[in-house]
Amino acid sequence: MQITMNKKELKKIIKEAVKEAIEEERMENFLKSILPTSKQEMEDLSKLYGKPVKKKEPAYGEEMEV
Repeated sequence: MQITMNKKELKKIIKEAVKEAIEEERMENFLKSILPTSKQEMEDLSKLYGKPVKKKEPAYGEEMEV
């Protein structure tokens, strides 16, 4: 089986794959850097700031076609 594609297409595919891999790694590192909170801390935050709002409406939204 042989697949033919030009150099630009191959470069675009590789670039996209590398970009996705880096983004996944960044997200993974970010999530690892967040410290866990204890139940007591969560209760203190809830008392101080109140319960979080279930759903917020966006203040501004725009759709773009790429």
